[in-house]
Amino acid sequence: MQPFGGSFTQQEGLGEDVIEAAAEVLRSGRLHRYNSAPGEISLASQLEEAYAAYQGARYCLSCASGGYAMSIALRAAGLRPGETVLTNGFTLAPVPGAIVSAGGRPLLVEITDDLVIDFDDLERKAQTSKARFLLLSNMRGHLADMERLREIIRKLDLILIEDCAHTMGASWNGVKSGNFGLAGCFSTQTYKHLNSGEGGLLTSNDPEFMARAIVLSGSYMLYERHGAAPAREVFDRIRLDTPNMSGRMDNLRAAVLLPQLERLDDSIERWNQRYRAVECGLAGVRGIVLRHRPHREHFVGSSIQFRLPGLTPDQAREFVADSGRLGVELKWFGADAPVGFTSNHHSWRYVDAQHLPGTDTVLSSLFDMRLPLTFSLEDCRHIAAIIAHCAERLLLARAS
Repeated sequence: MQPFGGSFTQQEGLGEDVIEAAAEVLRSGRLHRYNSAPGEISLASQLEEAYAAYQGARYCLSCASGGYAMSIALRAAGLRPGETVLTNGFTLAPVPGAIVSAGGRPLLVEITDDLVIDFDDLERKAQTSKARFLLLSNMRGHLADMERLREIIRKLDLILIEDCAHTMGASWNGVKSGNFGLAGCFSTQTYKHLNSGEGGLLTSNDPEFMARAIVLSGSYMLYERHGAAPAREVFDRIRLDTPNMSGRMDNLRAAVLLPQLERLDDSIERWNQRYRAVECGLAGVRGIVLRHRPHREHFVGSSIQFRLPGLTPDQAREFVADSGRLGVELKWFGADAPVGFTSNHHSWRYVDAQHLPGTDTVLSSLFDMRLPLTFSLEDCRHIAAIIAHCAERLLLARAS
C-alpha cells in the first residue's frame, strides 16, 4: 500500500483578498473594534451584520473565541453559580470548560450510536436534576433530530444554547444550526469553517440576552457602535447591572473573516465532496460502521468519523499506529489520556466523575479524521483505501 504524504493540519491559504484586507487594517493602525472614525462602521461590526444575515438571526456578537462565546452565552442567559448545565457526554474539552468558566456544573448526557445526544437520557437527567440549561454540542458536525429536540426543550422548559463550532453553515430541515434555541455559538479557530486563527461568533433573536452578552464581552458603554445589536433602550435596562468581561474580537480578525464568509457555502460544498469520497471508499468495508446521515440534515463534512466495534484498547491503538505508518492521521476517542485536541470525559477532572456506559461503548470504537480542503478528491480516495487496508489487516490478525 502506497503511503499518503499529505498533512492533516495544513489549511488552505486565505487568498490575496484576505491578505489585502488584513494589510489595510494594519496600515490604519486601528485594530481595536471601537477605534473607528466618526460615522465609520468598524470591521468587527460589519462582520456581525454580515454573519447575522448569513445565519438568519437578528443579532450577532463577534468574540475572542468560540469557547468565550459559550461562556458568556450561559452568563447572559442567567446561569447562577453552581447551577447544573446539561451537555453531551461526547464533545471536546472547551464545552465543559465553558460551563465551568461560567460558574456552572456540567451534567453529561449519554449519546447514541449515531453520535448525537440521547433524548431519553436527556429527559431523565433534566427531570431529576431540575436543570434549566442545555448546552448542546453539535459534535463533529452531527445534528440530532432538531425538531424532536425542540419538542423536548418546550416540554421540559429548558434553555437551549447550541455549540455550533462544527456546524457553521449546516442545517436541519432548512433551519440553520444555531437557530433552534436561545443562542448559537460558533468558532473561527483555524480548524473550523472560517479561519481567523482564533475567534468566535454568538447569534440570537433575543434582544435582552444579546444586550447582556455585548456588555459582558467588554463593550464598556460603546454598545451603540455594534451593528447587529438591540436598540439602545434595551441596553438602558441592563447596562449598569452587567459586568464587562473583556473577550472582544478585533478588526484584524474581522477583516480576515469577511471575505471568507462570502465563499463559505462554496467551501461547504467542497468539504462535502471530500467527505463523500472517503465515505464511499469506506462503505461496505468489513467491520467499519459509518454514521447514517438523515435526509433532513445538511451537514458540513470537514471531518469524518467511523466505528470499529469490538476492538480491545490495544487493537484500537495498533489500528491508529498502523494507519499513521501509512500517513493517515486518525484520532481515537477511547484513549485514556488526551491526545492533542482529542479527549473524553474521563480526563476532565474539573467535571464530577459520571457514569456513561453507553457513551463509553461508542467512544471505545470511534475514530476521527480531519478533511482539510488542501486534500484533492484523489487524496481522499487514497486515504479511504489506506483505512480500509488497515482495518482488513486488523480483522485478519484478530481472527488468527
